[in-house]
Amino acid sequence: MTSPPGATLAPGTLVLEVAVYGTPGAQGSKRHVGGGRMIESSKAVAPWRADVKAAAEAAMSGAWSPLDGPLKLDVTFTRVRPASAPKRRRAFAATAPDLDKYVRSTCDALTAAGVWMDDGRVVEIHAAKVLVGDERALDRPGALIRVWVLS
Repeated sequence: MTSPPGATLAPGTLVLEVAVYGTPGAQGSKRHVGGGRMIESSKAVAPWRADVKAAAEAAMSGAWSPLDGPLKLDVTFTRVRPASAPKRRRAFAATAPDLDKYVRSTCDALTAAGVWMDDGRVVEIHAAKVLVGDERALDRPGALIRVWVLS
């Protein structure tokens, strides 16, 4: 799904849907390494951002103008199902890392990919962390990302 340059989209239009496969990386704490430099504490953030950016760019192939207006983001993160998870009842991904940190790293990657002008345009977010096997999950770790225009 692409947004043609200068196109006017109806409110509620789904403009991007992309499945990203890889291990979601949570953007969060940084540590000081000297000389005023800070680096991410999590080594998973950079590869995750690269995966999201590449998948979004591939999905936007063709004519695409960065979205500039109120947007809605829906993202479902799929994590590996631990061997200790119950087999016959629903299990939840209720462990670290925090869901909001997954969203932060993903939004920054979508900004870098040129999906929108800035992630400040996102005014509504629905996010979930699920395990492989959940009805909303991908078949392996990653995320299903959807973006709608709101006006």
